Amino acid sequence: MMIDLHSHTFFSDGCLIPSELARRAEVKGVSVLAITDHVDFSNYDFVLERVLKLTKSMNQHKGIRLIAGAEITHVPPEHIAELTTLLRKAGAEIVAVHGETITEPVAPGTNRAAIDAGVDFLAHPGIISEEDVKSAVKNGVSLEITSRKGHSITNGHVAKLSLYYGAKMIINTDSHAPGDLINKEEARKVLIGAGLIAEEIEATFRNSEELAERALKHSL
Repeated sequence: MMIDLHSHTFFSDGCLIPSELARRAEVKGVSVLAITDHVDFSNYDFVLERVLKLTKSMNQHKGIRLIAGAEITHVPPEHIAELTTLLRKAGAEIVAVHGETITEPVAPGTNRAAIDAGVDFLAHPGIISEEDVKSAVKNGVSLEITSRKGHSITNGHVAKLSLYYGAKMIINTDSHAPGDLINKEEARKVLIGAGLIAEEIEATFRNSEELAERALKHSL
């Protein structure tokens, strides 16, 4: 089954309420879904409180497992560590940062600030530097390979440096709409497209499983 640790609802720029996103993901073949709406200092408490209500309710039943997360987005690099701490105190089970994708004007230094803050994963890191990849290894921050249109252009670069320096990769969709969701076989094709071979693909799936298990234990 697919594990997807990056998705959005209408609490940010997605088009579905969390429960419908969860149901559509389950039907698609997703076993664990993290809801990681875009947050900054203005909305993190509002968004996280509402997603936590749903995840705690739904995780009492059989079916898809949900993780209440957040994606710190376009926050100045010097404030990322502070917001990461606030999110964890507020109950976030996964914290991601919107990395320096080449499709958006993300502030330079965001990748490094996220890694230094010890977030769980750096989303679509763009043309990440070798030094930042080495820091990700040191700090235990996973790097995302994404199926998201536009952001995925640099998957090959992220994969190449991650494999060279030993950084952990995970595979996510960054879903905003039902059509963005993918199953595990589709995820496998994305990883092949990023240049990974079979054993590297399986390692990436395991990395996602380990991160999901850690987050779910935190939710208990």
